[in-house]
Amino acid sequence: MNVLDYVRNHITLLDGAMGTMLQNSGLKPGQLPERLNVSSPRTIIDIHRAYFNAGANIISTNTFGANKLHYNETELDEIISAAMKNAQTAVKESASPQEKFIAFDVGPTGKMLAPYGDLPFENAVSIFSESIKLGEKYGADLIFIETMNDLYETKAALLAAKETTSLPVFVSNAYGADGKLLTGAVPAVTVALLESMGADVIGVNCSLGPEALEPVVREYLDHASVPVLVKPNAGLPREENGATVYDVAPASFSESIKKMMEKGVRLAGGCCGTTPAYISALKTAVPHITPLPIIPKTETVITSFAKAVELKKKPVLIGERINPTGKKRFQQALREHDIPFILNEAVKQEDAGASVLDVNVGLPDLEETTLLRDVILSLQTVTCLPLQIDTADPAAMERALRIYNGKAMINSVNGKQKVMDAVFPLAKKYGGVIVALTLDENGIPETAEERLAVAEKILACAKKYGIAKKDVLFDPLAMTVSAAPDAAKTTLKAIRLITEKTGCGTILGVSNVSFGLPSRATLNAAFLTLAMHSGLSAAIVNPESHEIMSAYHAYLALSENDRNFTVYTAFALRMQASLSTEKTAQTNETNLKTAILKGLGQTAAKCVETLLKEKTGLEIINTQIIPALNEIGVAFEKKKVFLPQLLMSAESAAAAFEIIKKQDLRTGEGAVKRCEIVLLTVQGDIHDIGKNIVKLLLENYGFQVTDLGKDVSPAQALKVVKQHHAPLVGLSALMTTTVPAMRETVALLHREAPWCKIIVGGAVLTQEYADMIGADKYAPDAMETVRYADKVDKSLNKERK
Repeated sequence: MNVLDYVRNHITLLDGAMGTMLQNSGLKPGQLPERLNVSSPRTIIDIHRAYFNAGANIISTNTFGANKLHYNETELDEIISAAMKNAQTAVKESASPQEKFIAFDVGPTGKMLAPYGDLPFENAVSIFSESIKLGEKYGADLIFIETMNDLYETKAALLAAKETTSLPVFVSNAYGADGKLLTGAVPAVTVALLESMGADVIGVNCSLGPEALEPVVREYLDHASVPVLVKPNAGLPREENGATVYDVAPASFSESIKKMMEKGVRLAGGCCGTTPAYISALKTAVPHITPLPIIPKTETVITSFAKAVELKKKPVLIGERINPTGKKRFQQALREHDIPFILNEAVKQEDAGASVLDVNVGLPDLEETTLLRDVILSLQTVTCLPLQIDTADPAAMERALRIYNGKAMINSVNGKQKVMDAVFPLAKKYGGVIVALTLDENGIPETAEERLAVAEKILACAKKYGIAKKDVLFDPLAMTVSAAPDAAKTTLKAIRLITEKTGCGTILGVSNVSFGLPSRATLNAAFLTLAMHSGLSAAIVNPESHEIMSAYHAYLALSENDRNFTVYTAFALRMQASLSTEKTAQTNETNLKTAILKGLGQTAAKCVETLLKEKTGLEIINTQIIPALNEIGVAFEKKKVFLPQLLMSAESAAAAFEIIKKQDLRTGEGAVKRCEIVLLTVQGDIHDIGKNIVKLLLENYGFQVTDLGKDVSPAQALKVVKQHHAPLVGLSALMTTTVPAMRETVALLHREAPWCKIIVGGAVLTQEYADMIGADKYAPDAMETVRYADKVDKSLNKERK
């Protein structure tokens, strides 16, 4: 039986933790679990068989970290071949009667993808592809991408699976206690992207126990149109008699999972801390549950890496300023590859109130494919707004969609068969919401009824390509009223007809209506109001237009989309303040602090060059750079901004620091150095995302960081701490199997380097566990590390004085 056929008709049990079982079997600190497939196959077979005998339908191979970052080509083939053979042997040896399937397990690379890290997106796709090919080659029934805490890496892995194999693909992400992925994605964002790209089953695993994960699971069930899985940890880890134990017992674990299954979860198992006893308890708890039907959801959603925007809930404004049409300065920026200018346009539109940004870089004399990709990549470093990829070139569209971090709006397709055949496959592969213009080979229809007919033809073709109706948005075309006085009336009627007859949303480029007429903003605002009243879902407008924004917020308030007039009142106050200061504003140039807060690195560097003509480097650092970093740090801690924004602010500060360093070298001046800090990922752990984030922030606060990398032994850590007499060391661990190595490192440092304070962090750690292993500080995120380092540094300065 095909695994998807089984899942469609049955409650399906997954296995529990591999790492926990390997630790119980004597896995040594620093020993890579995947090598045991070859060196100790019986250990792995017995673990798989135990899970099958406990009632699991699907077990995951011992290949979580099996990729070419960690193993050469020959080793990788040998390890994956052995892993699949071990799983197949377990199937044969298990006497339990249930249907059994083997999932090829794919974990994260352990690196952060560019632009926030050093791993290019296409390299990540290649890494995942190589492993997945081998998984299919040696007999996997499905691909299981799990424990992903970054949406971009999740996309790379899913894309690799879809391009490499025809096997079903399950995708599971790891959420923090705040209900977000490490890089900021909420469940609605993740569900929208994964479903749109064709994941067969989606869900959550790791990080938290079942009750803590339940709110995230509930959101998945609210948004998902595919089966949902859950694999929680056995609660929080703690240490007892030198061993790691967890605080949720099998009975309570299974009871929590049972409640989730009664609400719609189809597949369940366990992650860190769970054993065959947990799966056995689950098997006992759920045999009489009838799977709830999976109801297709109808929300039309686009996303960035962190933010979801629903398009039919209330009218949405799409900023039109990143478009060369009629904009000589923007055309110049494109020809000169002036990315800072384009980014500044994005920031201004977001600040003005746009919810989505249109991105069009098409000029006849420019190579659009590379330019559009570059602009999309750059924009996603400074804004968390979803983007509308606006191009008539399918090659440029594909390149942009491939690297876009989220579920984009795709502008556009139309009723011409050639265009639909070019664009629909791209939308199916990469995901997105398609903007469909109601025109075809016969041109633009004159009547609203004819435009509806084109819309229905487009929907029929989209269905053939497997594109859901909810992912199509129609543009019934705003025509120029100066050339055709009844054009606006026809468009408004088309909005109403398409909304009523197809159930799809609608979108317009509003300013088209007023070409050739004076006081265009006034006319545009009135037309926008009429269109919204007719049911318009989204409008492409200039969000810096007072007339447009006034009409928009007034309509929302009067149509009960803004109850109590809260948003309208805030907008009105901002507009009054803006108008009163407009005349007295001396410059519209971005200052250094704002450039850092917005992540505008090149702008920050230019600001510093100007400031250095009047101020010292140290003065600039203390009055602008550090206050900006503190402000973005507080916003991050309060969950007002996401990790990518924090990182890009840090990168912008680094660009500013670099200019100051060059000035210091020329003048002989120097900034005050702060204390030295040693960072490392503990022995056996090959993940360094968290450590690299901490390093970047610490360096921007002036700390001297010695980075030992990953898989660092306790002895090596001690050696370097002694060499530098470092007052502070930061230890990171992501994998439960490497927590004992952290405990050993802490003990050795306390014994041999008692002056050194120890900070620990990582997904598998808690305050309680940090206390048990003797750490001086538990840091749940990078900013907490910075705060503690600052405290230690100030204490050392007092001692010196």
